[in-house]
Amino acid sequence: MELENLKKAWNKIPADNSFDENQLKEMLGKHSKSMIDRIDRNIKIGFVILFAMILVVALDDYFFSPMILGEDEIEVPQWLLFIGVFSNTLIFTTFIYFAIKYYRVRKSCDMICNLKETLEKIIDTLIIYKTLFYLALVTLLFAIAMQFVTGIYTGITDNASELGIPFAEVDSKQLIIVAVAGLAGLVVLVGGVFLFLRWGFRKLYGNYIEKLKQTLKELEEIQTEQV
Repeated sequence: MELENLKKAWNKIPADNSFDENQLKEMLGKHSKSMIDRIDRNIKIGFVILFAMILVVALDDYFFSPMILGEDEIEVPQWLLFIGVFSNTLIFTTFIYFAIKYYRVRKSCDMICNLKETLEKIIDTLIIYKTLFYLALVTLLFAIAMQFVTGIYTGITDNASELGIPFAEVDSKQLIIVAVAGLAGLVVLVGGVFLFLRWGFRKLYGNYIEKLKQTLKELEEIQTEQV
């Protein structure tokens, strides 16, 4: 690990070779700056991914779904549309909030913060975004689950209606089979979306929280040893 090598190199410096705070800041600063630069890059990647998601949702709502359904288009309940729009908006706004707050921290710390304060503020910003991200993710998964369940229910009732069978008279065994299959499909769908988005978040931002914390811890330890 790069940080451990830095600590070993520091411990090998003779006691009579004094290093001032600026030199210490420069040594650790190179490591932390590299990680912060990667976070900057990943925020830009996040914007691209977010735009792609919005584009896919828009194309599905206004192009693919109407084309597939054709004249047999199913009327989607307004409350379901609201949940979908709300979850997508929440994901979008949490990311924008994080980006604005992060760049404000970067801008202010470029002028007045020392290395320790910079790391602390960036860690706090990432932790806040992590909380907001999982809140938005839960909302999105809830919306997906409601859409999935509503779709299955609508399909069953429409099929029964076409056959002239009241829903209450539908064979219970068939309902159980459909319910079990639907539940299995829902678990796979929701679980897959959750794991994929969690992996993406950790890859872009989450892993840097622990790395920055470790850098901050090493900085504090080295500063304590030099007192």
